[in-house]
Amino acid sequence: MQKLKKIDTQTNILTWFEIPVSDLNRAKLFYETILDIEMTLRIDGENEGAFFPYNPKVMQATSGRVTGVLSKSNRNSPSSNGTMVYINASPEIQLVLDKVEIAGGKIVVPKTGLPFGFIAVIIDSEGNRIGLHAEK
Repeated sequence: MQKLKKIDTQTNILTWFEIPVSDLNRAKLFYETILDIEMTLRIDGENEGAFFPYNPKVMQATSGRVTGVLSKSNRNSPSSNGTMVYINASPEIQLVLDKVEIAGGKIVVPKTGLPFGFIAVIIDSEGNRIGLHAEK
């Protein structure tokens, strides 16, 4: 059996994530509000998505850049169990946390200091458990 090549240090292991949603517009508004971003809607047959911002030049030029989508489809549903995704809450995690409950979410683990910055865990507007991370 052939072994896989070691991943380059400039490449992330995680390249894509999907956050399942029941109400795409509500979830899109939630993330746009707490992260102060603009997401792009796309409907492709039975699948609906709201894409997190990304730089397409970087995405095409190199493997391992991370982005994702809020996904509404028959193949998944929101859950507070399972894999934890941490979203970049830069420049300061508290600025994002201050918007969570106003936008319809819940903070389940408050701002917590670690050697590599701060994390927090929220429940989003759809019931998903999502991590936040920022250096400040």
